[in-house]
Amino acid sequence: MQAITQAKTVDKVTIDDMNLSQGKRARLYRLLYQHGPANGTLMPLPVDQGLEHGPRDFFDNPDSIHPEYEIKVAIDGGFSAIVFQIGIAERYMYKYTGKLPLILKLNGKTEIPSDGAAFSPCVASVEDAVRIGADAVGYTLYVGSPCQVQDFVQFREVRSEAERYGMPVVVWSYPRGEAIEGKGGRDSLYAIDYAARVASELGADVVKVNVPQRDPQSDKMSPKPYNELDIDESEATRMVVRSAGNSLVLFSGGSKVSDEALIAKARVAMESGATGLIFGRNVWQRPYAEAMRISRTLGDMMSEYPAHLL
Repeated sequence: MQAITQAKTVDKVTIDDMNLSQGKRARLYRLLYQHGPANGTLMPLPVDQGLEHGPRDFFDNPDSIHPEYEIKVAIDGGFSAIVFQIGIAERYMYKYTGKLPLILKLNGKTEIPSDGAAFSPCVASVEDAVRIGADAVGYTLYVGSPCQVQDFVQFREVRSEAERYGMPVVVWSYPRGEAIEGKGGRDSLYAIDYAARVASELGADVVKVNVPQRDPQSDKMSPKPYNELDIDESEATRMVVRSAGNSLVLFSGGSKVSDEALIAKARVAMESGATGLIFGRNVWQRPYAEAMRISRTLGDMMSEYPAHLL
């Protein structure tokens, strides 16, 4: 196996490192330094699963089917922002304008069709985001899908509109499709490392990815030299952050796991130089008291990883 030598500490990218318009810088500054941990780290609460997965994700905590529940958790738990699709944002966020930043998801899909040719059509615009007071927009990009060409073209329009309005773009960069599964799978280092780089290459201001999983059997299916790397999860995660260049990186929590596993994942992400965490189901699928406990634990941990501006 091929070994890689990497530094134990990684410099964290800040908005000073990015060539941003005044509008993008102002909005990102609010998210990074005026809300949530407010120390240059970012901790949004994503609640787009009702569209992506259907109501089943709310079964574990029936209160969570009401968007007001997640809004309360986001405010009381010290989150940087909340992520909603357009319908929920328009109907529930009007009372919280200025109190809780909004990241508006612009595209989405259901889980009903196969992910074999995954594609998320736009259901909202950057202009909608400006109209309802969002501080950023979110876009899901399926890297490796047979619909990748269509996806790239759609994202080009979103990026252009975001530049015109000074709106930061957060890209959910997800490896999907038969070709990905044949090269180690969607959670492999190859797939996630590639997805992070693609998002940065296409103009993402913030890249959202999963923490890569190391699996010797699956990794053998990845292209060289990924199939020969002898590295642990921490080193793999640092590679992903580096591949994203001077885009800010958020790592997601995925499906609900134990507190110990969640905190361990968060620690690996932040020690790898990530800007922040975007944990959704691991927070709002819990009853309120438990959601507060884990949110404050994560927030306290984030205070250990500030990103100072010049």
